[in-house]
Amino acid sequence: MTTTRYGALLRGINVGGSRKVPMAALRDVLNGLGHSDVVTYLQSGNAVFTDTTGADESTFAAALGDAIHDRFGFAVDCLVRDAAYLKAVADACPFPAATLQAKQLHVTYLSGSADPGRFAAIDQESYRPEEFRIGDRALYLYVPDGLGRSKLGAALSRPGLYQGMVATSRNWNTVTKLVELTHD
Repeated sequence: MTTTRYGALLRGINVGGSRKVPMAALRDVLNGLGHSDVVTYLQSGNAVFTDTTGADESTFAAALGDAIHDRFGFAVDCLVRDAAYLKAVADACPFPAATLQAKQLHVTYLSGSADPGRFAAIDQESYRPEEFRIGDRALYLYVPDGLGRSKLGAALSRPGLYQGMVATSRNWNTVTKLVELTHD
């Protein structure tokens, strides 16, 4: 029996007082789906679990989204990625992560391929020193003054850019913590 650790990334929960999903309840939902060793991280929709069924990530994400809807009455976009992928994303960071503050570096995890054509209309030169790079189902964003003031971050958040795809961002502290939690 093969066991695999996964990270679940929920989009847009516990923000601004709406779409509340308490972390204890999220752990209950994941346990109820048959997962074990469930751990949550922060209040922003990060969970780690172990599975032995061998199902794929999209099946897990759909089941989690359905279970959250059943329990809380609203839809939540979910991504599930295995430990190897989470580590590969961190290892492939094109920016010098070790020398940056966590608020300066973010990863947007995507449910599909990060087609460069989606981002072609964004003139990166006009946003310098901010910049982004495309990875494997991920977008890396460097914002020296933090995401809250980032004009490039705002451009990358515009409606329609990720149409047909789930996209959810995490700062570098969360990226590395998910790697740590899935590799225990």
